[in-house]
Amino acid sequence: MVRSVDGVKVNGYRIEPGANLTEANLLMADLTGVDLRGANLEGADLRGAKLTGANLGQANLTKANLDGTNLTGAKLSGAWLGQASLEGAGLRGAKLTGANLEGANLREANLAEASLTVAFLVGANLEGANLGGVFLYRAKANQDTTWPEGFDPAAAGVIFED
Repeated sequence: MVRSVDGVKVNGYRIEPGANLTEANLLMADLTGVDLRGANLEGADLRGAKLTGANLGQANLTKANLDGTNLTGAKLSGAWLGQASLEGAGLRGAKLTGANLEGANLREANLAEASLTVAFLVGANLEGANLGGVFLYRAKANQDTTWPEGFDPAAAGVIFED
């Protein structure tokens, strides 16, 4: 359940849908269940933050640092995560349907049971990621996309672009 956070400030930043949080310092912040739909988090520092169950649909997380962030059950449908660092992030059961993860670092991330249906994974690094039960139907990747050892993306429904 997403909690209402209108008017709430975290580390001096207003947390609400559509907020401009460009390069915000939200290191280790507890943002459980927040609604940041359409927010601009470009270049934000979210290392170790708790975003469990948060709604980040259509948010811009380009070049954001989410290393070690807990995004379990978060909604990131349509989010822009191009070149974002999500190394070791907890994304178990996260909804990343249609998310742009071009060039994102998802090394060692836990994506078990996450939905990456029609996600854009061109050039993404998924080395060592937990992809157990992940939904990748019609996700797009290319030869630069790095997968965990032994993982067969074609069998999982990934479409390869030239």
